[in-house]
Amino acid sequence: MVDSDCTAKLSEGRLAPTRPLVLISACLLGERVRYDGELKPDLLVLHSLGPFVDWQRVCPESDSGLPTPRPPMNRVGPLGSPRLISSTGEDLTEQILRFTRKKLAEIERYELCGYVCKARSPSSGLVGVDLYSRSGKVRQAGAGLFTGAFMDRFPLIPIEQNDRLSDPQLMASFAERVFARRRWLDLVSEGLSREGLVDFHMAHKFLLLAHGQAGLSELDWIVGVGGDLPVERLFAAYELTFMAALARPATRGGTVEALQQMAGFVKNLLSRKRRAELMEAIEGYRCGRRSLSLPLDLLSRHAAHFGLPFLSRQVLLSPYPAALMLPVR
Repeated sequence: MVDSDCTAKLSEGRLAPTRPLVLISACLLGERVRYDGELKPDLLVLHSLGPFVDWQRVCPESDSGLPTPRPPMNRVGPLGSPRLISSTGEDLTEQILRFTRKKLAEIERYELCGYVCKARSPSSGLVGVDLYSRSGKVRQAGAGLFTGAFMDRFPLIPIEQNDRLSDPQLMASFAERVFARRRWLDLVSEGLSREGLVDFHMAHKFLLLAHGQAGLSELDWIVGVGGDLPVERLFAAYELTFMAALARPATRGGTVEALQQMAGFVKNLLSRKRRAELMEAIEGYRCGRRSLSLPLDLLSRHAAHFGLPFLSRQVLLSPYPAALMLPVR
């Protein structure tokens, strides 16, 4: 028996009512914390995500007590244990690490749903932060000190750096995972219920299929054998696999398969004209002639018209607020 309150929550726009909390590099908010003292807010990130999330700011350098402005620093040393060395030769590694340990312990208490970090920052960058040898040669690019430690501590929390979010597809993927995590945390906050987990899984069925049959099948198996597991282990196994499945990019083929299965719920209820319209929209998306929004809109309208709650509450129809105005795949 599906819990009616949970069904109502997922079917009303298919979004959790709680705003996601997202960690963000303070300089991207426009705070004067950059090493050069300049103000450089990321207006794209702020204007797109800002109206729909709550920001939690962080600046590992300024928050650890370094002044603004300050000499620039770089990652220097061996691959396994790089140091943060300022242009004056001062080793700031331990100062940043002390702050990092304290901040990550604090973050444990948050219901954090994502992290937007500053590109190329030696403390906060996600990818492409140069690591220099002592002689000044670039050895390898990787993550900044704080962000690397963050990923080790919180591997399930979605993370992206600001310059990559200028790619509409990466922005859409990040938003999808942020709101998925918020829905998950809302489910957990209601109590660890096997029935609630089944309902959550069924609402995400076609979104997961779009990301690949393998992830959906693994989650089907976890839910199916979950009766033999303690509920805490069941939820932990599901969360790990769920976030990993959504981290894999959705494919056109997987999305078409999801659309076709969803169409199976309504096509025999439609007139010949409406059925042809829906199937043409799906085929148009498959061939790249139509955007995904067209078949999703048709499916959403038909589900509402015929009163099909299982279809209406599918998260694939609206994985994040429509007002985000992100392009669908």
